[in-house]
Order: sequence, then structure tokens, then C-alpha cells
Amino acid sequence: MTDDPPIGQKPFGPLRSYGRIKSRPIKPRQAGLMQTLLPKIAVDLADPLGGWRGPAWLEIGFGGGEHMAAQAGRAPGVRILGAEPFVNGVASAVRHVEEQGLAANVRIHHGDARELVAALPDASIERVFILFPDPWPKTRHHKRRIVQPELLAELARVLKPGGRLRFATDWADYADWTLERVLKSGLFDWPAERADDWRAPPADHVTTRYEEKRLGDCAPVFLDFVRR
Repeated sequence: MTDDPPIGQKPFGPLRSYGRIKSRPIKPRQAGLMQTLLPKIAVDLADPLGGWRGPAWLEIGFGGGEHMAAQAGRAPGVRILGAEPFVNGVASAVRHVEEQGLAANVRIHHGDARELVAALPDASIERVFILFPDPWPKTRHHKRRIVQPELLAELARVLKPGGRLRFATDWADYADWTLERVLKSGLFDWPAERADDWRAPPADHVTTRYEEKRLGDCAPVFLDFVRR
């Protein structure tokens, strides 16, 4: 059996860029919010921005939603779209949205982020966050990493000129992998000038519990790119 897409398959192909989609049972309150709140704030792929006229940001793989919620709270005039396939993460995120009153500017896609990106209009997004994605550390699994030339081309399409892409990881090989592919694409600039530009968290970064676990093999690396 092969992982290659069948003839006629959409460009991204069927390869999953994430592992498990559920672990522990969802707590009753969160399960209730999945039934009541999530349908109200779910992204409609036919109209991902839902008529929103202001600035919009995208977070790919928001985990438990801590970063997304914090950014939404800081910037109530920004529509933040988040994509996450892990059902427990979505359940956690809707709880943050409910507790912090963020239903007006947060929209959630429970599924593969690439579906959402493909549905977005050209030059519709100002910022993209890809924070601590699944590293797929084994060489034979690198093709499952979310950062691939096809996704970078799509992100360049949906980002406005001058829009920013932030990638963070605590796996040294994934940082090198991403930097190489982003620069090779010719679609983004990397304005870093000194080591602190990638070693120190950006001023507006929100540290999450997942990041604090330090599950990788290096200190967190933050790569901020600018759409040409």
C-alpha cells in the first residue's frame, strides 16, 4: 500500500499531518459546549470569514486553544480562525471561548487545517501561526509534517503582502526543515538579524502548558517570516 495520492486527488493528498484525534473522555461541561457553542462558532468552509470585514488571523493546530484564546482576547477587532483535528483540543478551546467571552471573534474548524486554508480567499489573512506542530521526528514520517511546499504556497496565497507567518518548534531538525523550505519557496522573507530573533519568544507570544512541557530536543525556536 502506498501513501501517494490517487490520480485526480487534490494537491495536498490524503496524508495526515497529525496523529491521534482523541484521547481521554471529554468532560461533561465541555461535551455540552461542543453541542451548543461549537455549531455557532464553527467555520463555514463555503464562507470561511463569514462576512467579516476586519483583519483576520489563522492558527493552524491550536492544541488546547490557550494561545488562540489569549490572542483573541488581546485583539477583539480581529477575527481569529483556528483549525484543530484533535477533538479534546477543540473541546478545550470551546471552553476558553465560553469562559472568556470570545464567541464574537473566534471561529473554529474541527478538522484538517489544509481544508480551511484551501477555502480562504486570496490575500484575506494578515497573520498565520503554526506553533509546536507534530514533529514527526522519524525520517520516514517527514512527509507527514504540516510544513510542506504545497502548504507554503497556499499560505502565501491567502496572506496579504507583508503578512506574517510564525512557526515555532522545540525540535531542532524541524526548525531547520522549515527554514530551508520557507526560504527555498521564494515567497517569504526572514528578517532575523541576531540569535535572539529566533531564540527569544516574540513580545506578543503566549506560552502554553504544552510548550512548558519541553517535549522536544531543544529550546523553543521562533521563526517569523514576512510574505513578499
